[in-house]
Amino acid sequence: MSALSLAVRDSKTMLRRNLLHARRYPSLTLNLLLTPVMLLLLFVYIFGDAMSAGIGGTDRSDYIAYLVPGILMMTIGGTVIGAAVSVATDMNEGIIARFRTMAIHRGSVLIGHVVGSVLQCVMSVVLVGAVAVAIGFRSTDATALEWLAAFGLLALFALALTWIAVGMGLASPNAEAAANSAQPLILLPLISSAFIPADAMPGWFRPIAEYQPFTPAIETLRGLLLGTEIGHNGWLAIAWCLGLAVLGYFWSAAKFNSDPK
Repeated sequence: MSALSLAVRDSKTMLRRNLLHARRYPSLTLNLLLTPVMLLLLFVYIFGDAMSAGIGGTDRSDYIAYLVPGILMMTIGGTVIGAAVSVATDMNEGIIARFRTMAIHRGSVLIGHVVGSVLQCVMSVVLVGAVAVAIGFRSTDATALEWLAAFGLLALFALALTWIAVGMGLASPNAEAAANSAQPLILLPLISSAFIPADAMPGWFRPIAEYQPFTPAIETLRGLLLGTEIGHNGWLAIAWCLGLAVLGYFWSAAKFNSDPK
């Protein structure tokens, strides 16, 4: 077999291993998925009318449309924490050290974690999106091409954050530390434009919302699904995704290939 065939075969094996772990121990994924669903229901049914008036809407449905793109991005940020915990667990239990000694493609271990996490992100987004549709979210103006671009953006954002999460897992001494170090992936959406427009925030707080990866990604997704102005946010979102993916990849590869202490 060629080197490429071996890499693909071993990566498929590692992907199957990680998906089996996720199926056998679904509590982590369900706990991470519960946060965006609860926030969606809370902001729609408790604060929906007040928040709708704050963004210039006429009723709760306007705020549902505004809120859902941010919640979908938050879902990705929460789901990839599972990748950090899974990688840290493998490191702590010596599984990765054992894989290093086996006659398998070295990159397949990380590829299995990354692809498995991206697939879990996609499934989580679909589930949260289904809840959003059930409570009234509609995107009637988006074309098939815009839906495809929105899906591509979500997948690219999931890939970028997963590589960062894998690096966090490899750099953490245990699963608890990995979960704690990945908390910014949940906190950053809370201080983005997910819940209110960035220009409605106080002047000292606005730069935090503007100069981070979630806000341009959310605004781009909002524009694709709802037809709002995207402007420069599209290029910023792609740049953030590519930059984070490259950074996470090289960080993860360096930690994985370093000699164990």
